[in-house]
Amino acid sequence: MNILSIGGSDPSSGAGIQSDIKTFSNHNVYGFTVVTAITSQNTRKVTSIEPVSTKSLRAQLDSILSDFHIDAIKIGMVYNSQIIKVIHSKLRNIKVPIVIDPIIKSTTGATLLKKNALYNYKKMIIPLADVITPNKYEAKVLSGTSNTNRSAKKIQSMGAKCVIITGATSSNSQISDYILEKNREYLISGKKIPITNHGSGCNYSASIAASLAKGNTIHSAVKIAKDYVYQSIKNSKKIGKGVNITHRSISNGMKELSNSINDFKQIKNIYKVIPECQTNFVFAKKNPKTIKDVLGISGRLVKSGKVVITAGEIVYGGSQHVATAVIQVNKKFPEIRSGLNIKYDTKIISKAKKSIYTILSYDRSKEPKKSKQKENTSITWGISNSLKTKSPDIIYHKGDIGKEPMILIFGKNPDDVIRKVSKLRPYH
Repeated sequence: MNILSIGGSDPSSGAGIQSDIKTFSNHNVYGFTVVTAITSQNTRKVTSIEPVSTKSLRAQLDSILSDFHIDAIKIGMVYNSQIIKVIHSKLRNIKVPIVIDPIIKSTTGATLLKKNALYNYKKMIIPLADVITPNKYEAKVLSGTSNTNRSAKKIQSMGAKCVIITGATSSNSQISDYILEKNREYLISGKKIPITNHGSGCNYSASIAASLAKGNTIHSAVKIAKDYVYQSIKNSKKIGKGVNITHRSISNGMKELSNSINDFKQIKNIYKVIPECQTNFVFAKKNPKTIKDVLGISGRLVKSGKVVITAGEIVYGGSQHVATAVIQVNKKFPEIRSGLNIKYDTKIISKAKKSIYTILSYDRSKEPKKSKQKENTSITWGISNSLKTKSPDIIYHKGDIGKEPMILIFGKNPDDVIRKVSKLRPYH
């Protein structure tokens, strides 16, 4: 996935295109950048702003749009009317999701959108938006009202398909975003961290852009973004002498799983092994106790035509069933920390036998009634009853009433799982 960020340059990397690149990388997508203005700023203040020339802006946009496939675009700081007009002319016919983060004022109080450019912003930038993400202050500036519902509807009437007002309501412990889609409105809430920071707005909109590029719904994209921003604020760093800079570190385990997910999606005809319930791919910490100790995809690996897309983000607790299976196997065989599920196919089982893999199975129809009635216990029952004295490569079952047959492939790490999947796929 490739995402283009159009915005200002922040030498502190707290916000702007530098921050977006970090967020895109953390979401495992590739980021391009087009600079609209060069700012001189740090954690205490903005000391100067130099907008790029329209000639330079056009050249930057042309260089990216003429050479690369773009899956989504994020627009941040635009600063003046000349920049606005160029962006509008270049993007008005683009058919990819566009996320707009209205950059009007910096955290430290500097003006980042000229007052005389506001009319053109409303007329030319807002109509480009599939999603626009103003905070309460920005929403009021754009709409002229501080009432959340009226403000969102006013901005939507300017041409934005979906309006998200961040921090619409808040308490000491919780903060909620108001989302107005075409035919629905709702709130999504998350934990609040009382830290003044630099970069959370950019993190939020860039995360949404990455999720939309991957095919997620707006509802899912917002939930992912809220968690991402929460973590980036929680892990923010006081690098300078002013406000904290948001930061999200990615563990080696997360990188390892992310790389293997990409490898999985590149396997020829792999879409044919995705079951009706879709696929998850997990990687556990050492000695995992609960699913919160297991990295998984918050959504699933989903078949879309002949390609597989990642619907969700890699998070601890992202999987219920596959994570539970790995935990059960790990209790007896601590070296097993990764696994994924694919659809049941006799050809796969036959190939596994020829590859001299350890193959186990269980019969879901024999599961005790008490276990069936208790939520999320079937996997635990099935795995624990199938384990023998040798570490399994595969555990499968042939389903039951209302239960899809399934194959689980286990490994020491995600790369080990991919190696086994590559050997077992029956569709070349």
